[in-house]
Amino acid sequence: MSSDCDDSVELQQTVVSAAAKKRPLNLTGGNSKLFYGGEIQGTPLALNRHRGVVNYEPKELVLSARAGTPLQEIEAVLAEQQQMLAFEPPHFGSDATLGGTIACGLSGPRRPYAGSARDFVLGVRIINGKGEILRFGGEVMKNVAGYDVSRLMCGALGTLGILLDVSLKVLPLPETEITLVQERSAEEAIRVVNGWAGRPLPISAACYDGLKLYIRLSGVPEAIAAGKDLVGGSEAREHNRIWREIREQTHAFFKSDKPLWRLSLPAHSAPIALPGKQLIDWGGAQRWLLSEASPKTIRKAAEAVGGHATLFRHAGNRDAVFHPLSAPLKSLHQQLKQAFDPQAIFNPGRLYPDL
Repeated sequence: MSSDCDDSVELQQTVVSAAAKKRPLNLTGGNSKLFYGGEIQGTPLALNRHRGVVNYEPKELVLSARAGTPLQEIEAVLAEQQQMLAFEPPHFGSDATLGGTIACGLSGPRRPYAGSARDFVLGVRIINGKGEILRFGGEVMKNVAGYDVSRLMCGALGTLGILLDVSLKVLPLPETEITLVQERSAEEAIRVVNGWAGRPLPISAACYDGLKLYIRLSGVPEAIAAGKDLVGGSEAREHNRIWREIREQTHAFFKSDKPLWRLSLPAHSAPIALPGKQLIDWGGAQRWLLSEASPKTIRKAAEAVGGHATLFRHAGNRDAVFHPLSAPLKSLHQQLKQAFDPQAIFNPGRLYPDL
């Protein structure tokens, strides 16, 4: 296991001092997702020195690492044992860290079929806003009584505490993978992918780029062969590159200066008529939209089908990045913030302006 830096005591002292002075802190890791979330405030506090894999049990499918550990390092360790992070997290840069990955809660193309980042978090060790070091969850896959507090940290953007260590469930790499390509309309792509979802097919990703539908099959050769016959289409060359470009947003679709919206919708929803270009991912559950339409227009359209919209890359506009909360949800967020960070020193405004 890695013997890299564990500076948890130093970080704890910094938090205690900041809380006493009510001085906001801007938590930073590899800065690969600096674009994501609301306006950044506070004194920068670098967390990327707190790094190293502290425990890895391949037979138990469990890995624990300090939050500043580079994602590339973790994936390399897992690959040596033919294992992976099954939620296929986007890096958005070579400096991406485990802590930033969990704090942002982002998942890649495999998410609808394997689970989200939150689904794989087994436990965390954090520093709360009082400077206390707390541990939640553990390193075993089992049911727990009550709410799994460790998963609250996933997607909280560092507003509830400093992630020190994260324990994750990992999975074996697929024995075989292929990607099939079909020319479809958007309506057809959504219809057929949702139809396949109800059948025992080894689908691990499905994306429509505006012209072609890409379907990835993962598993044992026999299942792949049977799935290929049922799904149809031609087999893509360099299929790993296709999904890497979708995951890392280096696909030609994303090369635009327009605001990039992420629409989270019921997978079966028909294409939404909005100005701009769209890319359909996650079998229809995630729609990427490049548009200069107003936030009100976009969010109203998403709400009309039971979804919500996030201003993912904002082209200079960092106001109201996340979909407005209902009154009950806002109250719950405020109560959690008060419990974990009573002086509101961690990443103020990064998630919502008043949190």
